[in-house]
Parts: sequence; C-alpha cells; structure tokens
Amino acid sequence: MTSVDVDPYLVEAARTRLDEFGRTPRLAAVDATGELPEPEYDRIMATVSVRPVPASWLRTLRPGGRLVTTIAHTALLITADMGTDGIARGTVQPDPATFMETRREADYPPKLDDLFRSVRVREGEQVRPPEGAVPDLWQEWPLRWLYELETPGVETRAATYPEDGRRVVWLLAADGSWARAEDGTAPLVHQGGPRRLWDDLERVRRKWEENGRFPLHALRAELGAEGGALLSPDGSWVFPV
Repeated sequence: MTSVDVDPYLVEAARTRLDEFGRTPRLAAVDATGELPEPEYDRIMATVSVRPVPASWLRTLRPGGRLVTTIAHTALLITADMGTDGIARGTVQPDPATFMETRREADYPPKLDDLFRSVRVREGEQVRPPEGAVPDLWQEWPLRWLYELETPGVETRAATYPEDGRRVVWLLAADGSWARAEDGTAPLVHQGGPRRLWDDLERVRRKWEENGRFPLHALRAELGAEGGALLSPDGSWVFPV
C-alpha cells in the first residue's frame, strides 16, 4: 500500500501516527498529479479532486485495476476499471462526494473577491431577461455540475435579499467575465467581460433538457493516459476530464 500527499509535514505526521498502530505503508511527499512512487497499482483511490485525471494514474493502473476519483469543482464520484486496451471505463456514482482540489503550491489561488466587489451591483454591458426561471445553483446541483463540466472554472455565488426575498446569482471567471441574474417580478440578467457566462449556462440547460435531463450517474467515463472524458448516455455530449 502506498499513500502520498503534497505536504511533507502531513506525510510525517501520518507516518508517526500509523506507526503507533503498527502500520507501515509506504508514504511519500509528492505531487499526486505527477509521477507516482510505484510503477504499477491494482487500485488508485483519490481523496483529492482532479481535472484532468492525471495521465500517470492511467499509466500505472494495471489491467483489471480500479480507479476511484472525483472531478474538481463538482461532486461527481467516478469509478472506472482499467481494460487491456489502456482505457479505464466506468460511470459516475449515484451518491455525490467532494474533496479538495489537488494543488502544487503551498495554498490555493485566491477567490475572485475583487471581481465580485466590482460587479456586485454593476450595470451589465448586456442586460436582458433570463431565458426561463433563474436557477438556484446551490439546490439544482446537476445543472451546476454540468455547467462546470462544460465551462470549467466559473465561480458561483448567490444571495437572497431579505427585504423582498429576491434571489441573486453571480457567475465569475478569472478572465474578467461575469454575470448577475436576479429573479423577482421583473427578472434580469446583467453580463460583462469577454464572455457571456449566463448565455453559456442557458445553453447547457437547453442541451440537458434536449437530452431528457438525464441523471448525472448515467454519465459514462472513458479515461486513458492520452486523455479522458465523461459521455452522456447516448454519447452525443462529451466532457473532457
């Protein structure tokens, strides 16, 4: 058994505590997305989330071996078994799971707080009514995760105004793109920056509806060292992972 972590002090703490229980697995302080300590594994279970799925995991997983991991910024838990052709095939599990994303530095990149403060109530470069109801992305998590798969890295924030119960959803991206959608008696969407993030969200919702709003555990996984993807049940919608 081998266990790795990017922080040396955590590896040493784990080694000390496991030794107290008489357990001596191989522990290593390495970047889990890079080369792994052993040339082959029967099982790889990640308690961090990733995107993309590291090529090193697929290269070192023996035929018949199983990979269990989650996709970064979603709660999608994947199990996949390695075939003799070098492709691990599996599915998204019915129950969600979340883990912190892998990192290479001492800490994670900062949140987009400055962008949020600048656009929290700003008039958009484009202002229009939303297409349908403004979704609650903290409750409608299948739509939120599909949006993340299709449009990676968009930060989501939400609030409810206590004076009138209006809900507001913000979408923020590192390139300066942003969107703010407000429901109520006259719903509006404000958008700015180089991309129209709310247009993308509505496009994902339309496509999901056209595909029968399939449950996310119907997504199939095909993962190889040269690249991997999640596929909709009929294979027409492909999400690189």
